[in-house]
Amino acid sequence: MKKINIFIATALFTVSLSAQEVGLQLYSLRNQFKTDVPGTLETIQGWGITKIEGGETYGLPLDEFKKLLKSNSLDVVSVGAKFGDLEKNAQQVVEDAKAYGAKYVMCAWVPHDDNKWDLEETKHASEVFNKAGKLLKENGITLAYHPHGYEFRPYEDGTLFDYMIQNATDYTFELDVFWAQHGGADPLVLMKKYKSKFTLLHLKDMEKGVKGNNTGQEDHETNVVLGQGQVDIAGIVAEAKELGIEYMFIEDESSSVVEQVPQSLEYLKSLEK
Repeated sequence: MKKINIFIATALFTVSLSAQEVGLQLYSLRNQFKTDVPGTLETIQGWGITKIEGGETYGLPLDEFKKLLKSNSLDVVSVGAKFGDLEKNAQQVVEDAKAYGAKYVMCAWVPHDDNKWDLEETKHASEVFNKAGKLLKENGITLAYHPHGYEFRPYEDGTLFDYMIQNATDYTFELDVFWAQHGGADPLVLMKKYKSKFTLLHLKDMEKGVKGNNTGQEDHETNVVLGQGQVDIAGIVAEAKELGIEYMFIEDESSSVVEQVPQSLEYLKSLEK
């Protein structure tokens, strides 16, 4: 098994993995970025993280933001894209990803009526993702859709997500383990079943006792330190290693993110002992 460096926690350490690195989804620190962009990036560097998923510049010119990233040794390996942009201007999405040198583009939400997500919606989303994904692939970029819970509504003998993943020819998926479980699925079972369809992960734990739904909505404060909630983070990380998933991004949407992320990093470190 190849040894690579993962830079996490407040100190650097080495773990044995097949191909993965642990990074951070910048949305976690959206509130901190509002008041101090340079300081927030320095905080991430202080945690030892080097790989990030983002795309926003938080009010700064792109070149200035990229300089701050470089000065903090932060590498944007995945950028977010809106569904509407993938549908109507996928070439611009390509250019945006190239501006960061990103290997992945992720889309985390398909706009829809809160009370409606059915087969028609699913088919349309799949068509858009396959078309955009083909263009991105031609440019050396992988498109990954991030299901948010509403996709796990029943359809035939499975769910609409099953339909979606079975009809994905030119795009992959980023599994947010919180939202999958919140939507009624077992993220570990999904990983075992669909294997190579998942190219990225969002590591996020859910407070014990929380009952999910398939609306894609939940209180952000139910995000807890990895390993302290009801999601099988240890099993998921182990399976990710087996599957060779390249990046696992911590995403903590709670107001306690600055306190919780270092603890989550320490938990991930403990899994290697």
